[in-house]
Amino acid sequence: MAADGEKQQGHRAGLYKQKNKEHKHGKHRTKGEIGRENKGRVSVVTLTKKQRKEQRKMDRRHKANQLRRNKKDMVLTEKRRLGSRDGPPHLVAVVSLHAAADAGTVTKLLRGEGAGGVVHRERCVSGIGDSFGLILPRFKQRFIFLSLNTSDMHSLLDVAKIADSLVFVLDSAEAWDSYGEYCLSCLFAQGLPSHALVCQGVADIPVKKRVESRRALSKITDVRFPDARLFSLETEQDATLLLRHLGAQRQRKLGFRSRRSHLLAQQVTFTPNSPPEGAAGGPTGLGTLRVSGYVRGRPLRVDRLVHISGHGDFQLSQIDAPSDPLPLNLTAARPAKPGKGGDVDMMGGGEDEAPVRVLMTADPSSRESLQAEAEVDPMDGEQTWPTESELLEAEEARKNKHVMKVPKGTSDYQATWIVDEDGENGDVDEESSDDDDDDDMMDEAMDRDEEEDSQDPGSCCASDEEDDGDEEEEQEELCTTERAGADQRYDDHMDEEAEEEGLRVYREARSHEMFPDEVDTPLDLAARIRFQRYRGLKSFRSSPWDPMENLPLNYSRIFQFQSYERTRRRILAEAAAEEEGAMDGWYVTLHVVDVPSSVMESVQAGSPLVLVSLLPHEQKMSVMHVLVQRHPSNTEPIKSKEELVFHCGFRRFRASPIFSQHTSADKHKMERFLRPDGPTVVSVYAPITFPPAGVLLFKQRSDGIQDLVATGSLLSCDPRRIVLKRIVVSGHPFKINRRSAVVRYMFFNRDDILWFKPVELRTKWGRRGHIKEALGTHGHMKCVFDSQLRSQDTVLMNLYKRVYPRWTYDPYVPLSLPWVKKEVTVDMNDLDME
Repeated sequence: MAADGEKQQGHRAGLYKQKNKEHKHGKHRTKGEIGRENKGRVSVVTLTKKQRKEQRKMDRRHKANQLRRNKKDMVLTEKRRLGSRDGPPHLVAVVSLHAAADAGTVTKLLRGEGAGGVVHRERCVSGIGDSFGLILPRFKQRFIFLSLNTSDMHSLLDVAKIADSLVFVLDSAEAWDSYGEYCLSCLFAQGLPSHALVCQGVADIPVKKRVESRRALSKITDVRFPDARLFSLETEQDATLLLRHLGAQRQRKLGFRSRRSHLLAQQVTFTPNSPPEGAAGGPTGLGTLRVSGYVRGRPLRVDRLVHISGHGDFQLSQIDAPSDPLPLNLTAARPAKPGKGGDVDMMGGGEDEAPVRVLMTADPSSRESLQAEAEVDPMDGEQTWPTESELLEAEEARKNKHVMKVPKGTSDYQATWIVDEDGENGDVDEESSDDDDDDDMMDEAMDRDEEEDSQDPGSCCASDEEDDGDEEEEQEELCTTERAGADQRYDDHMDEEAEEEGLRVYREARSHEMFPDEVDTPLDLAARIRFQRYRGLKSFRSSPWDPMENLPLNYSRIFQFQSYERTRRRILAEAAAEEEGAMDGWYVTLHVVDVPSSVMESVQAGSPLVLVSLLPHEQKMSVMHVLVQRHPSNTEPIKSKEELVFHCGFRRFRASPIFSQHTSADKHKMERFLRPDGPTVVSVYAPITFPPAGVLLFKQRSDGIQDLVATGSLLSCDPRRIVLKRIVVSGHPFKINRRSAVVRYMFFNRDDILWFKPVELRTKWGRRGHIKEALGTHGHMKCVFDSQLRSQDTVLMNLYKRVYPRWTYDPYVPLSLPWVKKEVTVDMNDLDME
């Protein structure tokens, strides 16, 4: 025990003291602990994973609400701007869909004083006589009404492309006739803007039958317009309701026009170019076209090219800002007197008195070029320049040159190994060199010869009928003298050549349907020469084909994108964000330079003038692909490389396209005829156009009438798209021994069999095989297949070659004559194939 005065020391734990585990509370701290540790300090908020997920969810919800609200505000702003003081006037086109419906009566009621509007200017659109500007002080809106003549299909489609609304005038009994149905088909395929239906003749129907008549009419219109409202326009009160509906209805956005600036000419003047100093002769036929109108769509830039529908691409030199001819001045809105200049100069002297402000002038250094085709350099493939000694040797070789007939496509190196046998093969070589200029023309010629042979089954027995020739001639003379009256007049109006051509195409189409792509091997020409451009493929889907191999000369004239889709997205995004130039709703005057005088003649003839600003690269030529569907109203066969009329967006042109299948593979099989039962890709040389854009295909008859044959939309711009033409050479098994068989009638000499020996064979019943050896010298060959053949089977060989469209692009399209429904009757007995 320690002493009393001694201090006691505490116990110190040793090294081996037991340490118990702390309580595992999940590493969660209470709010009190966190507060005591922070001691009032506020740290950066660190969210947990769950909180971050909830925050992202709320952010996405708020962002979606903001985008929805912004889009709604944008649509409302755009809707309120149309027809207001800050926007362009509401452009309304009145279209009659029945011969008994009068569009002039509708415009007369709309311009009446009882409708509540003030007619500010008569004939306010150049080229259209029945047009007027209307101001509605009650609705604070302004309109421009046009009454279109449906007989001119080009004018109807051009105005419908830029019109804000269409008013369809219907008949009270039939709604629309056959031509009205045809017009609706074209408008729906092109893209239909906002529209309204107006019915005439309801007052002439008895009161007790009006409800039933309206119900029957609604049943007809619901097929085309399921959600459209039907207006009865008989009084000025009805006209007021129609105006209110046009001003407040929802506007349908068309993609091909909302991304480009466009303008409808309201005043057009033309100033011819003076000849250069020292030059002899009169005017050159070109001049400056001054076009005034309201800018619609996107802002209009002076350095961009403009396209005049039906006339071509041109450059701008200047944009002016004259006074607005249709001001929304609610306090002093009074009618204006018609212009003295008629359709050409609508403004009279008012615009000359008002000061004209120059908005912008084109800079030649930054203005886009009109170059549509690439410059062709014939020496582009040369790698070295010849020396003087080589030039002298070439000159001596040219003097001592020996001309020799060789197949088309043979190189100089290959020609040196060909022995010139004048005695034996001279005639064949000469014939082949003449006939192989174009394989397609040879195919057509062979098909035509076969048809002529099938049409003349009695030619072999002509000697037996010589004795009866005089009697047949007498009978024909008697029949000719007896024909009179209606039969004679009917025959006088018939075009026999057109009838024969139509029958030939019908027979060819039916032959292709029964025996797709099958051709006969010629007897007088070697198959290795006739089909020298064709090759065999192990697999159409997976076998390689170089897209840059043996390209035609026309491919040196076109442009190609490294990535068309990426370029399209970039250009459309830049166009959507464009904020420079003449804004939407401004009334401007465009100075279009180097315009031919034919444009002014077209305006004076009564055609509307539509201008559209082109996006970058849209003036350049390339290979455009269009996805179309055959129109049900057309039943005539449309052959590939046949000239058709295209309405593609704001453009219209003539070209000779090729048809192909719409697949996702890298190679596409060519279609000889436009398919009636499915989509078809149409490839054509044409200016670049960025989709979306509607496409209409017309075929012009010999009498000038254009029939709608197909409708669709733009697909892409891709010169590397491979379109392969397939031919099928057929043979028949002569002797069958299990898996081997002797085949004949596919070739007719031994050399052709050896030439096509590597190509795989197939049969109609699914057998596959190859040529083993040639037997004899008359075209018999021994073939081996994967299983035994049947005697009724047919041996086939598929050969392919790449095909390209024909360069027949022509921007000039003649006016179509008034459409007449064509009844086509074909005697099926005449089409029977032997």
